[in-house]
Amino acid sequence: MSAKICYRNKGVDKKIPCKAVLTLGRDKNSDIVIIDLLASRNHAMIRRLGHSDYYLIDSGSSNGSFVNSYRVAIPRLLKTGDRIQIGGSELVFEQEHKEEDVMDTLSMEETIISDRPVIRQITVLVADIRGFTSLSESVDIRTLTRMMTKWFHNVTDVITQHGGIVDKFIGDCVFARWEFDTDEEQSVIKVLQAAILINDVTEELNNNSDIVREKLRVGVGINSGIASMGIGQDATALGDAVNIAFRLESATKVLGTDIVMSESSYSSLPENCMIGEKQHIRVKGKRDALRICSLHFDDVRNMLKKTVKESIET
Repeated sequence: MSAKICYRNKGVDKKIPCKAVLTLGRDKNSDIVIIDLLASRNHAMIRRLGHSDYYLIDSGSSNGSFVNSYRVAIPRLLKTGDRIQIGGSELVFEQEHKEEDVMDTLSMEETIISDRPVIRQITVLVADIRGFTSLSESVDIRTLTRMMTKWFHNVTDVITQHGGIVDKFIGDCVFARWEFDTDEEQSVIKVLQAAILINDVTEELNNNSDIVREKLRVGVGINSGIASMGIGQDATALGDAVNIAFRLESATKVLGTDIVMSESSYSSLPENCMIGEKQHIRVKGKRDALRICSLHFDDVRNMLKKTVKESIET
């Protein structure tokens, strides 16, 4: 679904198509130049995830970015008609919808039943920041925005570089997926490598800032399974495999661990390299208990080193 930014500049109405990344600011090299001293040189960006989700991300600007009069501290999913305020300038986000996307509930149900969704085997990673609420209460909004923008940028790079796709930002949480056909072991290894680096990115926030009173941590849920791709929104994964990953991330809090990985994921790893405490847990929405493995980041780091070493020797 195509999208564009509409605004008025020097009495002229303009419509700028949204691409993968659209920059906004006072700098003359910005995609949308905002001539306003209340705007920072590199003020914000609009970033596309998947085929159709566009997020406004403030770059830690001095005066902030607003959507419908609410200041943006973490990536904000844009919807058609949203008003973006930067300084004294207002821009409107517009997104074209396919006819089937605007049907009523009954018609949508019929479309889903008769549709043929793309079914794929995926591994899902859900990573959530611990301590974000207390951080947001103890630091000023500009500092918070700058810190979270850096975190989301770096985490997105980590996931992309390891073959994953960022599906969504949900508050201070990131939901990503890895699609694979045959080599499930390598897929899970890449997910674990990404999880380790996401923790490293989070540690950098702690180490590089004197204002973080309560140490930020990250909890990770990992699950593999079948998912439907593209129902409701293009390229979005839906299904039990995704729901379970979110439940496992929540379970890290209860179990006091860093990563909770389902049997469907860890069973594909070499048995002699698998570590962690295996147990059964119950999660909301599932009748039967799930067999999982709880892990700490340092243990996973050592396991991955061992796995790489053995693959080289063989």
